Amino acid sequence: MLSASLTRRGFLGVSVGALATVALASCAPAATWVQPDGTPVKDAERRRGGTGKVTTATLAAAPLVLDLAGKTAATWAFGSTPAPVIRLGAGDTLQATVRNQLDTDTSVHWHGIALRNDMDGVPPVTQEPVGAGAAFDYEFIVPDPGTYWFHPHVGVQLDRGLYGALIVEDPNEPLAYDDEWVIILDDWLDGVTATPDQVLEELSAGMGDMGGMDDMFMRMGNTLMGATSDLLGGDAGDVYYPLYLINGKPVDDPTQFTGKPGDRVRLRIINAGSDTAFRLAVGGHGLTITHSDGFPVTPVEVDSILIGMGERYDATITLGDGAFPLIAQAEGKRARGFAVIRTAAAATAPAADVSIPELSSSRVGTAQLLAADSRAALSSRQPDRSIAIALTGGMADYDWGIDGRRFDMTQPLDAAHEIREGERVRLTITNDTEMWHPFHLHGHTYQHQDDGPRKDTSIILPKQTLTVDFDADNPGLWIAHCHNIYHAETGMTTVIGYRS
Repeated sequence: MLSASLTRRGFLGVSVGALATVALASCAPAATWVQPDGTPVKDAERRRGGTGKVTTATLAAAPLVLDLAGKTAATWAFGSTPAPVIRLGAGDTLQATVRNQLDTDTSVHWHGIALRNDMDGVPPVTQEPVGAGAAFDYEFIVPDPGTYWFHPHVGVQLDRGLYGALIVEDPNEPLAYDDEWVIILDDWLDGVTATPDQVLEELSAGMGDMGGMDDMFMRMGNTLMGATSDLLGGDAGDVYYPLYLINGKPVDDPTQFTGKPGDRVRLRIINAGSDTAFRLAVGGHGLTITHSDGFPVTPVEVDSILIGMGERYDATITLGDGAFPLIAQAEGKRARGFAVIRTAAAATAPAADVSIPELSSSRVGTAQLLAADSRAALSSRQPDRSIAIALTGGMADYDWGIDGRRFDMTQPLDAAHEIREGERVRLTITNDTEMWHPFHLHGHTYQHQDDGPRKDTSIILPKQTLTVDFDADNPGLWIAHCHNIYHAETGMTTVIGYRS
């Protein structure tokens, strides 16, 4: 349940043990790093100012049994999958109480929000985990309008049903549209073929040298061999999923959007999957991309959009008269999510396996096609600091890492890269692996070089390099990682840390 009021609450601090957690986790003296509950973090929040308006939410993480078109799936969720949308205005404060009704630790990360560091939801870097039976109060100003989402940051809990959309409205919204549809895409196995922890254990055993297996498409337990995509530069994913969901609904029980012919509809599209890129298209319609990861871009007309895990795209469509398929093709995996857009009650719904030309068109929307709108572009400035990292490892030994090192959550600051407040930072990420990775930086948005889009999550293809710039204006300890949850959990994570 959501409500709005004027704030009377002061800043929240993390639990008293959080500072000790981070200090003990580092081999460097704790005083040399800006700590999540430190004065620079609180000062940055004060500078945001905010509107003084508050939205409250309660998220209860608890077991839930889903009905997926006749298949029952025991999972975990915040009351439903996805959770109800949390909606507030730019500059407003979110007060969210997370109650943990699970028998294990959890947390909530507010993906894409440039929020205060102690509210980022990453144990043990920014807080202690929320223990079984415990609760935690998140409170922070939400500075930027856009399409965001929330999910756990403990183990592989992301691959359960614990997620939802966070929509931040622009009080001076320049985009004209008649209606809006929030679309959350997900790859699903929890409670159907395995649990995410069972999948992690299977993957962690490694696949060894499979020889010519790359040319074969087959399931081996919970792994998928031979899933390939030219758009993704080869290997499309590691994990076999029996279902692909749109707003919690499988192909055999599709979610439906009802509108009127001629309406201009804003689609807010979120990929909440753990191992799957989706290629989204609407039969009989083009898509005009207007935003990427919350920030406006120069509009681009496409037939489909390629969306990596953690990415968000906003696009507008002008509805035709009839019933139309919305297809989220699981890229390289020979399966799809499916929904229906209806503007005529009597129109026959399209079949779930319908073929649409938009999915074979070369007009595919990716970040490489986009340029930041003038409202979102960073100011022209030379970088004060450059950081280069390499994504490393492979499927054979399942030894994913950064710079050849597998991240250790018990020693997170051993891998930290140093920056200082006020710097313009140039970050160069080279993918030295044979697989694509969606790279995500917490607490900041960066801009792709050559006037590219502002983003916080970007697809990096095999053997390719992405160079981005960001302003170090949000002090604290921030993780950066692959948003394939199985890659991140087995080591493809690092820390970007502010020095005091």
